[in-house]
Amino acid sequence: MPSVLVEHDGPVLRLTLNRPDVRNAFDEEVVRTLTAAAVSGAENQSVRAIVLAGSGRTFCSGADIGWMAKAIAYSRQENLSEAEDMARMLERLDTLPVPVIGRIQGAALGGGVGLAAICDIVVAADDAVFALSEVRLGILPAVVAPYVLRKIGVSAARELFLTGMRFDAGRAREVGLVHEVVPADGLDAAVARRVADVLAASPTGIARAKALIREIAGAHPDHVIGVTTNAIASQRISAEGQEGLRAFLEKRKPSWSA
Repeated sequence: MPSVLVEHDGPVLRLTLNRPDVRNAFDEEVVRTLTAAAVSGAENQSVRAIVLAGSGRTFCSGADIGWMAKAIAYSRQENLSEAEDMARMLERLDTLPVPVIGRIQGAALGGGVGLAAICDIVVAADDAVFALSEVRLGILPAVVAPYVLRKIGVSAARELFLTGMRFDAGRAREVGLVHEVVPADGLDAAVARRVADVLAASPTGIARAKALIREIAGAHPDHVIGVTTNAIASQRISAEGQEGLRAFLEKRKPSWSA
């Protein structure tokens, strides 16, 4: 049985963690498969959205217990190599040129919070729980930290990183990790609405907007005037920029709209 289901559904690539017997915990195979899927998704121009989900009752419970048990005997170099594999996976997913939509049910713990953090849009069931529980195991949420910190900010990170406390979907939305909270039986419908939203938008517009966010986040407006003005000027004269503006003026749907 594959550890991650990789399914093409028209323009949507669905990546589903598929280890429900261990609550979709990470192991080496999950990391390798998600990395390869991210590389493939970035290169496949027919993919316009990615849905990241978990099978069964849990989204992702973090690192597999067996994997952690092996790590006790790892050397520093072996630990470093393993951490670098995880870091590359998160970076590949984070920099995808298409929107990544997270579907969270049950629990997102440790690395599962990291997966939620790299998603552009996150929809969670109202009974979902979250935790960055690494400090309770004597370790720390280091590899996921850049992505989680960017989402939730320093104040929330100090509370959640340093206590390892569990928090609910409402709190996750409050700190910016989650964008929408719905009843568990409405999760698929909410994700479908989010997919429809991104399929109605320009593919190149989305890709360049994602790149722009990464480039200018945290910068003073005066320091990025050249970046932002060049970005809009280039997009306006692009094929999709021209098509989108003409479609608006002609009161019709643009060519890319689903």
